[in-house]
Amino acid sequence: MNQLDFAGRHAVITGGAAGIGLAITQRLLASGATVTWWDRDAAAMATARQPLGHAVQQVVVDVGDHASVVGAVRQTVMRHRAIDVLVNCAGITGPNVKLWDYPPEQWLQVMQVNLNGLFYCCREVVPVMQQNNYGRIVNIASVAGKEGNPNASAYSASKAAVIALTKSLGKELADTGIRVNCVTPAAVKTAIFDQMSPAHIEFMLSKIPMGRFGEPEEVAAMVAWLCTQECSFSTGAVFDLSGGRATY
Repeated sequence: MNQLDFAGRHAVITGGAAGIGLAITQRLLASGATVTWWDRDAAAMATARQPLGHAVQQVVVDVGDHASVVGAVRQTVMRHRAIDVLVNCAGITGPNVKLWDYPPEQWLQVMQVNLNGLFYCCREVVPVMQQNNYGRIVNIASVAGKEGNPNASAYSASKAAVIALTKSLGKELADTGIRVNCVTPAAVKTAIFDQMSPAHIEFMLSKIPMGRFGEPEEVAAMVAWLCTQECSFSTGAVFDLSGGRATY
């Protein structure tokens, strides 16, 4: 593992207790960062945190609830001098059905977590970063946001919106010391697969030229670099992690 310089840096990772978020946490910790997890599952955070030690703090927060995010920011900055890094990992897939069969309440749930939750986190964290004129924001989008996966209209639409939000916010902050980028993984085998049908999982695998799913550690490696101070001239950008599926 390449060592990056995160000495003295503090990162907030939403959905950090499992999957890609946990891999990113481990990568940042190994390079000297401290990490705060924002997640609504207190028990899962407590279990995942045990082997990681006191360098990881946890705040129970529902990212889809604006007031909850406001409270999480207040609680986090009371413990740490700054939020240097924000990685928006929290997300859900929703059901794998045709659009005309999609339950409206589940459509709204996907949007509330994947899009609105990310917006709330960025909205409340950016002013904290502006106080020090420094920050790195990395949003976890998806190749589905580039191509649109069949039987995943809400997920695809939400991730396309994440890509657009990243570009917009990156431009808004381009004249500051804050950089905003996103990554677009193809399927990465984590617990999120439990929310998908076997047919949909097989479809995603069939589209990847490398013929395999991504590993959380591979996503973490790219995200970690995007969180460094050295990532200084990329903002509003979309970084591919699709095994060759969608490199544009």
